[in-house]
Amino acid sequence: MPVPDQRDPEVTLRSLAGWLGERLPGARILTLDTPSTSGFSNETLIFEAAWDGPGGRERHRTFVARVAPVRYRIFPDARFEEQYRLMRILDERTDVPVPPILWYEPSPEPLGAPFFVMGHAEGRVPTDMPPYHTDGWVTRVPPEERAAMWWSALEILARVHRLDPVALDLGFLDQPEWGAAPGLGQRLAYYRHYLRWAYDGPQETALRALAWLEANRPDEPGPPALLWGDARIGNVVFRDGAPVAALDWETAVLGAPEEDLAWFLYLDRHHSEGVGAPRLPGFPSHAETTGRYEELLGRPLRHLEYYEVLSGFKFAVIMARIGQAMIDFGWIEPDADFPYANTCTRLLDRILGGDP
Repeated sequence: MPVPDQRDPEVTLRSLAGWLGERLPGARILTLDTPSTSGFSNETLIFEAAWDGPGGRERHRTFVARVAPVRYRIFPDARFEEQYRLMRILDERTDVPVPPILWYEPSPEPLGAPFFVMGHAEGRVPTDMPPYHTDGWVTRVPPEERAAMWWSALEILARVHRLDPVALDLGFLDQPEWGAAPGLGQRLAYYRHYLRWAYDGPQETALRALAWLEANRPDEPGPPALLWGDARIGNVVFRDGAPVAALDWETAVLGAPEEDLAWFLYLDRHHSEGVGAPRLPGFPSHAETTGRYEELLGRPLRHLEYYEVLSGFKFAVIMARIGQAMIDFGWIEPDADFPYANTCTRLLDRILGGDP
């Protein structure tokens, strides 16, 4: 969901051009665009630049700047620099496809907030609005291409989970302020705080889910893995059915791979069953996906049903905050029930009631 316009395009262009010129002498910004999909958690600027390369030959490239939120925050903690650090490590030291990560600017002076710049990944991303099962380019590609997209996104997830967080120095993703060790203890404490912070109103479904999660918390054998945090095909850039880049690492943490896989499955379920639409032909089933992921992971999945409830709870908390934002921006009335009664909470209600 896009936020209202946050900045003056001309001022932004001049400031960004000056900043870029310090890194690429003589750089000129030819175009600057803020996509309509630029959301609450990060502002996105896409710009084409030209500069003089070796021998005076003019070079052109499209860049993407991700700017930390300045007007409204969806998440209670500022983890913007951690997102940059992780993406840089993934870019330079792993086979996980991410856009080329180029520069980080910690000062708010050029754009009003810290930002980082990466190369532009050419391709298409499945949409959330409208959900890709209901409309958009995904509905128009052959079923075979949809299957290829699904399996390739799942392979990216497996690559992430096979990484060694210790060898990659990913300790900065630990959240000791929420618990002694990475995993469910930290996650439940964080989202309990997040729910109180997000929206000061009724939250019956989310609180019921939280109580269930706390009462049924399973063991977590094995060392924690790197988790993408927002693992879903809607965060993968595709070209001809093949993945080009994995995006949006702002909620990356350490924990059990099942947490990521459950989110991957839950978001797809929400974008179909949750909005009253059938899944498109070609997308593999839940059973096919979990069976394949056990092969990729090299072990049986553990407590996946628990993590699917956790996914619904996390999504309900995020939607509560988005609902509060809609109230604050005047898009809905202050007494609207959207923050606690929406497609996400209704799906979570069904799951808590025993729907498989």
